[in-house]
Amino acid sequence: MKPVNRKAQLGKRGEDLAEKYLSDGGMKILARNYRAGHGEIDLIAKDGNSLVFVEVKSSMSYAFGPPETWVDQRKQQNIIRVAEAWLEENQIDDVDCRFDVIAIHFAKHPPYINHIKDAFWIED
Repeated sequence: MKPVNRKAQLGKRGEDLAEKYLSDGGMKILARNYRAGHGEIDLIAKDGNSLVFVEVKSSMSYAFGPPETWVDQRKQQNIIRVAEAWLEENQIDDVDCRFDVIAIHFAKHPPYINHIKDAFWIED
């Protein structure tokens, strides 16, 4: 029997909740767990005419700080590289894009969702 990976379970639970939250808010989910190279984007959605690349962070406690603070510069650059690969693979080159972070705090009941739109940008 495969051992239970609690971190992976928590991550999947968070992604499920984030996907429902975005769908209920009117966004269309285009992809989930898109991988390119050594990176992954949790959710890719369409919000009106914009594409939204979403990083989901879930936490059961604040022992390591709020989950929204875990998307550091290195993680942002990795997400941007994967987003560029997705755009190229889908032959999309003229669309507004944004990068959101959804932090899910499972320590609260019901879970608290903090959706940070335009959490970071591509630096020129």
